[in-house]
Amino acid sequence: MPNRKHLPEFAGLRTIDFPSREELDTRLLRARYKAEEQGLPKPDAVPPDEAFVAAKADPGGFAWRLLLMPFGDEEDFRTYLERFIAEIDTPAVTALIVGNCWDPGPANDHVDAVRDALVEHAGAFPALRALFFGEVTREEADRFSWIAQTDVSPLLAAFPGLREFVVRGADEMTFGGSWGTFTLAWNLPRHETLRRLTIETHRLDPAVVRGVLSSDLPMLEHLELYLGARDGDGASPEDLAPVLAGSAFPSLTSLALRNGQDTNALVAALADAPVTSRLSVLDLSLGTLTDKGAQILLDTPVFLDLDRLDLHYHHMSEEMTERVRGRFTESGVGIDVGERQELEEYEDEDDDDEYEEEPIYPAIVD
Repeated sequence: MPNRKHLPEFAGLRTIDFPSREELDTRLLRARYKAEEQGLPKPDAVPPDEAFVAAKADPGGFAWRLLLMPFGDEEDFRTYLERFIAEIDTPAVTALIVGNCWDPGPANDHVDAVRDALVEHAGAFPALRALFFGEVTREEADRFSWIAQTDVSPLLAAFPGLREFVVRGADEMTFGGSWGTFTLAWNLPRHETLRRLTIETHRLDPAVVRGVLSSDLPMLEHLELYLGARDGDGASPEDLAPVLAGSAFPSLTSLALRNGQDTNALVAALADAPVTSRLSVLDLSLGTLTDKGAQILLDTPVFLDLDRLDLHYHHMSEEMTERVRGRFTESGVGIDVGERQELEEYEDEDDDDEYEEEPIYPAIVD
């Protein structure tokens, strides 16, 4: 399972948080408690730390994170965003991370309102080149299925200069009461400059995959899809046909089909796919690869032409893991076969001589 933490870097830049009202109030409260314990006068404000001062002086040199607190008298996202725009020279900002800003707890906001506020204020970010929408960590939402998402297409349309876009969240999530249901969607005809696209989910709706692959993205070099799912209803090789055939994304050289519900089937499809011969990087990590799929990797010369192959979190046997590691290393391919998962077997109660394998799942199933 991926270790979801706040990124220390994004788009090649160090990250810096823009503090929300509740965060500032919490810092002041702590400073007052500390002063009281030391018998000192209680401060009326807490000065910003050195990292924030440096980032404010060079806003284009950092990736800015927007994050609301899930407690206290927190401000709503629109107010928070407008304060960010007023205090920071946002025309210089090139990378933006939107974290947990639509949990029902913080400010009774929801994901559509956060998206729409960003779209309405897009003019304040003329230099934006990278956007991460939904950087929610394990501490904030233990499961991917707890991260509400929406149609992210308006974000791409509002920022025509984006080169990298990342979205994390559930394919569909229903809140109680008046909140309703939120569904990840993609309806973008064309984007001129996007080079890197990552969609992280526990189950990627095949309709979203088909929508992405029907978009005209002439500059896209890296596509990363977390497929899922436990119940076998996530995206399949058939849904990926346009990218496998090489008809989608003429500039693509890096393909990540992660968290696959049937990684062996993905390997088989890639072995005969026209796109594979032009890839330099292939990532099949967090999936369900077994010795069956590994043998296809070994038997298909096109995979040995890669610069890098990432298979970490897999279900290969120890022997096959070493065979794959040795063969690809010998061919000059950077290979990651870490995090091997044991294939469990159980004894059938009705027949002591019969054994069946437990079903295997990708790293993220909910």
